[in-house]
Amino acid sequence: MNTLNTENNRSYASAFVVVTGLFFMWGFITCMNDILIPYLKGVFSLTHTQAMLVQLAFFGAYFFGSVLYFIISVTSGDPINRIGYKNGIIIGLIMAATGTALFYPAAQMVSYGFFLAALFVLGLGFTLLQIAANPYVAILGKPETASSRLNLAQGFNSFGTTIAPLIGGFLIFKYFASVGTGADSVKIPYLVFSGLFLLLALIILAFPLPRFANNEVVEKGFGSLKFRQLRFGIIAIFLYVGAEVSIGSMMISFIGSPEIAGIAKENAGQYVAIYWGGLMIGRFLGAISLSNIKRMVKIPIMAVILLIAFGIIAYTQEINHALTYGIFMLLSFAGFMIGKSLPARTLMIFSLFSVLLLTTALFTTGSVAMWTVIAVGLFNSIMWSNIFTLAIDGLGKHTSQGSSLLVMAIVGGAILPVLMGAIADAFNVHVSLIVPLLAYFYLAFYGWNGYKPGKSI
Repeated sequence: MNTLNTENNRSYASAFVVVTGLFFMWGFITCMNDILIPYLKGVFSLTHTQAMLVQLAFFGAYFFGSVLYFIISVTSGDPINRIGYKNGIIIGLIMAATGTALFYPAAQMVSYGFFLAALFVLGLGFTLLQIAANPYVAILGKPETASSRLNLAQGFNSFGTTIAPLIGGFLIFKYFASVGTGADSVKIPYLVFSGLFLLLALIILAFPLPRFANNEVVEKGFGSLKFRQLRFGIIAIFLYVGAEVSIGSMMISFIGSPEIAGIAKENAGQYVAIYWGGLMIGRFLGAISLSNIKRMVKIPIMAVILLIAFGIIAYTQEINHALTYGIFMLLSFAGFMIGKSLPARTLMIFSLFSVLLLTTALFTTGSVAMWTVIAVGLFNSIMWSNIFTLAIDGLGKHTSQGSSLLVMAIVGGAILPVLMGAIADAFNVHVSLIVPLLAYFYLAFYGWNGYKPGKSI
């Protein structure tokens, strides 16, 4: 049984606030890749497939880092149980700071390979952060509200992904675009990111995080893989991250194509922000929907969140754009109501909505195709949190090892975008939507049946 030893139970809330800052930062930096892809594509004259190597390097690091973690846990016992969540988070932040700092020499040398290496180091740092922070948030309170807490933390992660295209697009394509030549405009932004990671590491070091104590004996071996919900959950995380990243990575090219909207890349950041902003809206809604708050209280709170979100969109976008997106926001609200605060059921419903949206986009053009793809972000919102908590539920002493395997599956964000890019090169960007569409079919299955515990199908 997992417990937290702490001198004061009230420290749970303050610890949650501090750790949530990590979710914001890695959301921000991860989404900066969506700006880097078209930027580096232009600097180095890359094809769609070559440009997607950005995601291959970044998310490939998750795979290799998690494999290494898993091997250590199998041969020597779980590393997090030895060094603690706090030290794991600090080491991850230092590695992330190193990766972002390497952007400076990469830009100085105007080397695409160096950029990919820097992204790989950054991804390794995020790997350790994910392995430590996700289960830490899940156990930092009552088990039945784990999905709610993780959705709330992921909401701040999505806040980072929402503002990253706006801030990153402005800094890289406009503000620093006239500084130097080649890849120079990424130097200063990524040095600032490096400093922020180091600052976060110092804050975590100074902050008294509650200590996690595992009362069960941690054994060597492959114990976590005996759980059916984890095995199927690994595939679900692989496909979910792959689908989400593929859509975000291809968004600028998709809405920039003549048959869709023909929007210039320097103006497309706001639509990428709406896509990622949908995750933020949905995750805050999910944090309320999946909590233990009474249903009669949940509905008004969720309605207020929707109204605030709609107001912000209406203020920043044309009114017809806001009204169009508002329809999808109401659909997501309906999805939560049908889901009835059940993580698995909500996951299945949201996956089916995503299937419907992408199928519509495949067979249409113009604004209909554009907005149905952008709206997928709303339904991606609760998927990571719900899959993760369903997959580690009941793992006990195998929780950290299971977490490392789930983080390993983030490699889907490396593989599916490259596959999508290859299809875009062979046919067109429109046809490449088939890749995330197929992924959501499996996610619907996981929410329907794949999450159920057991040692066999």
